[in-house]
Amino acid sequence: MDIKQILLFGLLFGLLAPGWSLRSNRCLPEQDLEEAAKRELSHYQGPPQNQEPLGPSYSCPVEMFTQHPPTHLKDRSLSPWGYILETMEDHFPSTYYRAQCLCTGCVLIQNSKLVESHDYNSAHIVQSRVFLKKELCRDKKKYRLKPVRVEVAVACTCTRANSTP
Repeated sequence: MDIKQILLFGLLFGLLAPGWSLRSNRCLPEQDLEEAAKRELSHYQGPPQNQEPLGPSYSCPVEMFTQHPPTHLKDRSLSPWGYILETMEDHFPSTYYRAQCLCTGCVLIQNSKLVESHDYNSAHIVQSRVFLKKELCRDKKKYRLKPVRVEVAVACTCTRANSTP
């Protein structure tokens, strides 16, 4: 195989590979999209979907550490977090949970008591997740599913505070 054949093969593969990588790249009637999305995402294990969403008002739960020892990692962290339910109507899955830091600082022991220290910051841990976006085909009657990456906050961590010199 000479260099011209290799380049031609590479070009041809580059043009055809995107269609091969997603079986649902073809146009489908709207009623078939959910089933196609489930097939495409069957290998993906996302974060647990049975979370208790945060209410409209929440605060840094310093007192929770003194009452009873929390059991879940999100509650034991020096930067505790809760979950907020998000919706993207034209994506599969259409709902997901994102983490929301409950403190701006971090829960630390200072002068023998638990406080929210602003010498440190709570920061999101972000994960890139694949969703399938519903796009209208040229015929304006059917849809295709396009894989898209979305940055999703999945937890929080305690970091040193940003300082400007």
